[in-house]
Amino acid sequence: MASLAIANNPDIRFLGRLLGDVIRAYGGEELFKRIEYIRATSVDRHRGVAGAGAIDSGLDRLTLDETLDFVRGFMLFSMLANLAEDRQGVETEPHADIASALARLKEHGIGHDAVMALLDHALVAPVLTAHPTEVRRKSMIDHKNRIAELMSLKDRGVEETEDGDKVDEAILRQIALLWQTRVLRREKLGVADEVETALSYLRDVFLPVLPALYARWDRALGERAPSFLRAGSWIGGDRDGNPFVTADSMKLALARSAEAVLAYYMDAVHALGAELSISTEHASVSEAVLKLAEASHDTGRSREDEPYRRALTGIYARLSATHEKLTGKRPGRPAPLQGEPYAEPAQLREELAAIARGLAAEGAGPLASGGALGRLIRAVETFGFHLATLDMRQNSAVHERVIAELLKAGGVCDDYAALDEDARIALLRRELESVRPLTSPYADYSEETASELAIVRAAADAHARYGRECITHYIVSMAQSVSDLLEVHVLLKEAGLYIPGERPQAHIMAIPLFETIADLEGAPAIMEAWLSLPEVAAIAAGRGHQEVMIGYSDSNKDGGYLTSTWQLSRGSTALKPVFEKADLAMQLFHGRGGAVGRGGGSSFSAILAQPPGTVQGRIRITEQGEVIAAKYGTRASAMTNLEAMASATLLASLEPEQLAPADAERFAAAMDELSATAFKAYRGLVYGTQGFTTFFRQATPIAEIAGLKIGSRPASRKKSDAIEDLRAIPWVFSWAQARVMLPGWYGVGAAIEAFEDKGLLREMATGWPLFASTLANMEMVLAKSDMDVARHYAALVEDKALRDGIFGRIRHGWKATHDGLLTVTRQTRLLEKHPGLETSIRLRTPYIEPLNLLQIELLKRHRAGEEDARIGEGILLSINAIATALRNSG
Repeated sequence: MASLAIANNPDIRFLGRLLGDVIRAYGGEELFKRIEYIRATSVDRHRGVAGAGAIDSGLDRLTLDETLDFVRGFMLFSMLANLAEDRQGVETEPHADIASALARLKEHGIGHDAVMALLDHALVAPVLTAHPTEVRRKSMIDHKNRIAELMSLKDRGVEETEDGDKVDEAILRQIALLWQTRVLRREKLGVADEVETALSYLRDVFLPVLPALYARWDRALGERAPSFLRAGSWIGGDRDGNPFVTADSMKLALARSAEAVLAYYMDAVHALGAELSISTEHASVSEAVLKLAEASHDTGRSREDEPYRRALTGIYARLSATHEKLTGKRPGRPAPLQGEPYAEPAQLREELAAIARGLAAEGAGPLASGGALGRLIRAVETFGFHLATLDMRQNSAVHERVIAELLKAGGVCDDYAALDEDARIALLRRELESVRPLTSPYADYSEETASELAIVRAAADAHARYGRECITHYIVSMAQSVSDLLEVHVLLKEAGLYIPGERPQAHIMAIPLFETIADLEGAPAIMEAWLSLPEVAAIAAGRGHQEVMIGYSDSNKDGGYLTSTWQLSRGSTALKPVFEKADLAMQLFHGRGGAVGRGGGSSFSAILAQPPGTVQGRIRITEQGEVIAAKYGTRASAMTNLEAMASATLLASLEPEQLAPADAERFAAAMDELSATAFKAYRGLVYGTQGFTTFFRQATPIAEIAGLKIGSRPASRKKSDAIEDLRAIPWVFSWAQARVMLPGWYGVGAAIEAFEDKGLLREMATGWPLFASTLANMEMVLAKSDMDVARHYAALVEDKALRDGIFGRIRHGWKATHDGLLTVTRQTRLLEKHPGLETSIRLRTPYIEPLNLLQIELLKRHRAGEEDARIGEGILLSINAIATALRNSG
């Protein structure tokens, strides 16, 4: 496929040409010509070529089979264009690395000691979730990643792969495989599938990348850094609204993770054994290494003078026994000797460290440096026997029902739900003081209660098997009271994970998730009351910190983009004095999605925009859906994105506040006013307009998105058409497909219009990172939206008066937001100050519009009752293709 529109990117020209060759070879010359005609016509129209608007687009002449091929072709082109742009770093922030952060801090007089003091108690954790916004099959992503690897070889001037294939021919073959790979999933993803997908990233990317990053950071710091960046996961432990996540799911996720990390360690030890051929004839060996060699019982005569190899043979045998003990399976390459299983990762680390000290004792030669052994030690520190810390999550309403049933069955309280908050707290605290279990083997519990009890007992078993680091957090969705958190402690107590006594212990932290605007406003009062409970204060003091999770998706759906952004910042700021009063470190967990309407955008900019004093070296951030493949699909992209997260955390924690107190006060007052106006406009449209739900469901492919089979979680929390009950992901995703992207901007135009002092807003846009980041993310959304295309989707609404009234308000709101943003940022067009991103969006727009128009026609036919299976397949393919082209749309 020729790529005239993106001629400034040689990678896209090269990959586009190869895709055209593949389509011509496998689809035929006629198909290639039809696709190329549609492409060229759309490009000319968007480039403003004279008379192009009157030229027939060629879309209506496509047969259904050709439509499917056309959509696949444009989707693959978008995928390859994404790959090419990632290679050029279109969306990568400059200087988002540790070395640059250290230099920047040094300019402020913040030196090495302050950085190391922060890192001693720091935690930076990307947490992978199974939120269903990744539309591509893993097979497609794997082929794309292989192309990226081959392109890297090409960059280095390598003409042949290790297998002897010509690099260009190997790339062409991968594109041919993409063309012939089925795009859509035939079966809905199950939890086990989601576990395996996440495992592929953790095993193939995080495991090798993090030790390599730490080696780089150690060099930048001039000494060994603590292992402060660790991976987390929700997959297999997140039960909120997902009935398919059970105790068995959690056991599977933990077992597969242990299997993967232990296999990695065994392979690394095996490789070290081949490498460390040091003989006692040429080197003196430490007593610790000789002791390990003797303990291995390796009596092979060929290794008599090679104590390092014998020591590693013993370590391998112990790892093999650990693998069998923890997973119930023999490893792929069992040890030839018997070994005692490691009781904990620290034992393995100490034996590896003894070998490292032995090498270093020989002097300051090259063997004293880290190398492969140093990376393995770092991996053991970072990943333990669990690979990634698994979070548990459940909705507070479920806990309330379960606790009510347990209390009634135990003869403690007949109607817990009828109690007010004070009575609930008093009752739950009494239960937590008692060593008596609340559950009974003779009681007959409901399926829901039995499932929740099984989950906490599985967590206790996991602690005993893999160590406490395997599960440390229990997220309470829709947390609205202290009793919501105490209920979790009562459940944990039933599994021995909460221990009553004079000095109570909680081996898993109960964490509130504040999601709606009202919840965010009420968060400080709840946390103050929570931390004032003596038993909670004692537990938190022993831990040194307490986590609070704030949700971007539901707060946006509830109050709109600007209000959500501001209330999240306001809530974080208001929590700070609560934690200071409790003399406790605050750890915020940011529940962000891929789309701007769900908190998406640059992690680097988002962390830097956090309110002063709220990061404190500790931050966790969810990584969801298509963002996982985009950020961690290759080792190179993972290193870039993980380092950006770490460096931003350093800067946000240590860099002096640049905003003067008086300016901060003025800006906050302005945001209060903007937020109130935007909130009123957003709520008035979405929740206060009769028929809005009908408009939304008819003007977007929300119903058809359910057919994508992209996740195990239902689209709605309840069997209801109400927007309140719809999950935030399909809400945002469907607006993106229709090119409206309403959750990422609506209400902001009204707020800017009504705000009199535009000069103050301009000052905020240049001097306040929060406002600058908010506008930058919204600007990207506006650039990706298209009201002309959206008008065609609105035409799907059957009631003309309803259609014209609501779409008229949306279009007016978009224009007001567009014009207001340009006024505040002093630009003549969107993305004027971001030429790389502007070029990326502008030049891929001609490839998205034909997909939208085809999708609309297919939706009409589908909704009219046409039963040809190719129509449904075409709709799903178009959803996939548009999402791929838009990138962060879910």
